Amino acid sequence: MMQSEGEYAGSQAAEHAGIPYTLSTMGTASIEDVAKAAPNGRNWFQLYLWTDRDQSLDLIERAARAGYDTLMVTVDTAVAGARLRDVRNGMTIPPALTAKTVLDASYRPAWWFNFLTHEPLNFASLSNFAGTPSELINSMFDPTLTYDDLDWLRKVWKGKLVVKGIQTVDDAKKAVDHGADGIVISNHGGRQLDRAPIPLHLLPDVAAVLKGRTAIILDTGIMSGGDVIAAMALGADFTLVGRAYLYGLMAGGRAGVDRAIEILSTQASRTMQLLGVTQINDLGPEHVRLL
Repeated sequence: MMQSEGEYAGSQAAEHAGIPYTLSTMGTASIEDVAKAAPNGRNWFQLYLWTDRDQSLDLIERAARAGYDTLMVTVDTAVAGARLRDVRNGMTIPPALTAKTVLDASYRPAWWFNFLTHEPLNFASLSNFAGTPSELINSMFDPTLTYDDLDWLRKVWKGKLVVKGIQTVDDAKKAVDHGADGIVISNHGGRQLDRAPIPLHLLPDVAAVLKGRTAIILDTGIMSGGDVIAAMALGADFTLVGRAYLYGLMAGGRAGVDRAIEILSTQASRTMQLLGVTQINDLGPEHVRLL
């Protein structure tokens, strides 16, 4: 959606940097093609459970056969949030070129060339779909998820299992009790429910209960290396990065993603130096003040 190299650029840059890359169910490159593009990378698969469990199982089995080592099931999309910016900006599949979009892109000839000289955008793991991502979520994804579904996933998936979209301490504990190897504290980038808890503020409470018992991952609001360090100081084992690397992708394809990772890494190192900390294990809550 951002640039034609898409998931190939993201997975290859992650492979080069030695960090995992997570392919979405709604990705525009297939499970198998991403595995071929980054054969030595730690490839993870992010799963939205479908109402049709056989189709979900097919995706899971494809990911296993392709060598993906971690399944990240997302649980905060019972229904799609009111993503009004998507509607205003023509964020549909295929993209709708509104007058505003055309005007905004008129002075970016490289974007136009990229857009017009590549295959039409589509979801690689789904059948052909026309409409907004919100309409897709509401028509295909299962709004009735329970912990029984997590038990089922634990049986059919033999690799690491991570639950994304945790927003309470109680749910974090239950996810681990039902077999999750990790939990992602996330409010989906603020795009699902307005006024949802800020993940960074919830993090200390989750860490107080689950630190050392499961992998604690933070998502949402990671836009600099300093954000990564703040999350780790409050108890996260690591963070996810979404929008930040997409800016690099839009600016320069694979080279742009490499540059985004380099910037984040440099910022993280500088932040630790200015805190007087020489190793990650020395970070603690005393290094962060929550407003």
